[in-house]
Amino acid sequence: MNETLAPSAMQDLREDRAAAVAPVAAAARIDTLDFIRGIAVMGILWANIVAFGQPFEAYMYPAGFLTDTGDPGGWLWIAQFVLVDGKMRGLFTLLFGAGMFLFMEKAWARGATRRLQAWRLAVLMGFGMIHFFFIWPGDILFYYALFGLVVLACLRWSVKTQLIVGLAGYMLGVVVYSGLTFPWLIVDTPYGDAMPEQRAMMQGDGAAALARGEVPNAAIAAGDYPALVAHRFTEQWSEPLSNALLFGFETIPLMLLGVALYRLGFFSGAVARSTLLRWGWIGVIAGGLVQLAIGLVVQAGGFTFHGTLAGFVAWSPLPRLWSILGLAALLVAYAPGANGWLGERVRAAGRAAFTNYLGTSVVMMFVFHGWALGLFGQLNRPQLYVVVVLAWSLMLAWSKPWLDRFHYGPLEWLWRCLTYRRLFPLRK
Repeated sequence: MNETLAPSAMQDLREDRAAAVAPVAAAARIDTLDFIRGIAVMGILWANIVAFGQPFEAYMYPAGFLTDTGDPGGWLWIAQFVLVDGKMRGLFTLLFGAGMFLFMEKAWARGATRRLQAWRLAVLMGFGMIHFFFIWPGDILFYYALFGLVVLACLRWSVKTQLIVGLAGYMLGVVVYSGLTFPWLIVDTPYGDAMPEQRAMMQGDGAAALARGEVPNAAIAAGDYPALVAHRFTEQWSEPLSNALLFGFETIPLMLLGVALYRLGFFSGAVARSTLLRWGWIGVIAGGLVQLAIGLVVQAGGFTFHGTLAGFVAWSPLPRLWSILGLAALLVAYAPGANGWLGERVRAAGRAAFTNYLGTSVVMMFVFHGWALGLFGQLNRPQLYVVVVLAWSLMLAWSKPWLDRFHYGPLEWLWRCLTYRRLFPLRK
């Protein structure tokens, strides 16, 4: 005999199913976020390795190397520019926005307010200052925390508003950053013939930038850590704020987009896999081709100071956005299938991303500073990439065994304790 359920019973059944599915969906979302975060934290080291092992200016400007670059023709420079530079930071920024909303979802459910998140960001700002002054000046945590406070005020906006403001803000940044094309036009092209005074003023910019790094570079090579820290406090103290101003037009919009994508279910299966794959590959390929063209222009100009600066900052933000969103879509699509040994290790590295990010900077001190292995300024680009692979191996080796025994990564645990101002159990 066929039976039908009464409307109230049907409603109860739907609620039961939703209650059963919700924890599974939440776990899948967190697994996806952890996987992407693991890829991003590993990729950030690849992007930063030149600035760890060579003068900071060599990150963009190959002439900043203290040794031969080991990169005839600059093809490795172009490969890193197309595949990595800016993309991993962009992914991390999207995830930071998504993580802010995830944190507040749980906080609101417990009756907490945005004050808790504000305090959490203030603690992160403190970590960033320690990172900058005592470990490595390429810190991103300070301005993440600073701009996180701005985004915190926008969490209650509608998803549509967050998307519109995020995209509009990013496009404003594209326009602002494009202004850095002007020095390149003056110094490196015939347009500067009509402005000889401006050209003369700008021609020494590259040499001046390298000269500013001579004192900290010498301190790193000699292993004079007190002199290095003193220089950062006396001469580089304003750099966290100047870096924030430089990256603000990118960071705030991407955080807002991360919040909106999280709320739309982008990270939890709301978008069909076929759609993610189609638009993901379109974004990655289109963005990569445009950035390849930019890299070839920089190469044709001889990797000059203003040419590399223009390539990195003035011309690449728009195609970089396509690459970031495309890469995020592909990782969301492929993450559920990454359940093997390597996929689980990458997820663990993502769960301990804070520890891995700061911990990598500490490990690089031991590799490059003169008081340890002293390899600063001695490795060319291919050799620096070997250091990257070894550091990746270390990340993947320690993260999962640690998290099998403990609830959090070491710094994740400390951040949590400082956020809530009480001790949490660490060991499972």
